[in-house]
Amino acid sequence: MNLKKTFLPLINPISKDNPILVQVLGICSALAVTSKLEPALVMAVSVTAVCALANVIISLMRNTIPQSIRIIVQLVVVAALVVVVDQVLKAWNYEVSKALSVFIGLIITNCIIMGRLEAFALNNRPWPSFLDGIGNGIGYGVILIIVGFFRELFGSGTLLGYQIFPQSWYDAGYMNNGLMILPPMALIVVACIIWVHRSYNKDLQE
Repeated sequence: MNLKKTFLPLINPISKDNPILVQVLGICSALAVTSKLEPALVMAVSVTAVCALANVIISLMRNTIPQSIRIIVQLVVVAALVVVVDQVLKAWNYEVSKALSVFIGLIITNCIIMGRLEAFALNNRPWPSFLDGIGNGIGYGVILIIVGFFRELFGSGTLLGYQIFPQSWYDAGYMNNGLMILPPMALIVVACIIWVHRSYNKDLQE
């Protein structure tokens, strides 16, 4: 029972309290970076790393941060981590970094990260805060990956740049659905995922 309670901050955000599906946070990046699977994966990993590390740092500093400037301190911590992530990404995969463009920088204002710092890290120890950051990052990332998977598959006929549908399909008249790579389709796919999620979690239905 104690073990389950310990890992609740890690498990809960992945399903029951998913930041996108339940709290409806982080929707902007879900619309913007999921036309291809690779940027969605990179964004998922980046947000998870920043959220987990920022949670730990703020938790360690929680007793020394003046209440009046806590938001400024949180922003400085997140901004420093985002700069590191951005530089690592540019060195590791410049093309993806270029594709993500300003959205890596906008992790600084990601409402999931700021929300977890304010609601959890400021009131809890480093280990639970770390688990909470990882859990919320994974919960966010899973949705991005699902949306990116379907949008790239049906919008471009590829996954991670590799052709999935055989050329014979196209020769027979199959066409990629160009609508899938437009931002409104991301919202529709997210809405479908929310519908499935609520169908299996009756307690979340209003």
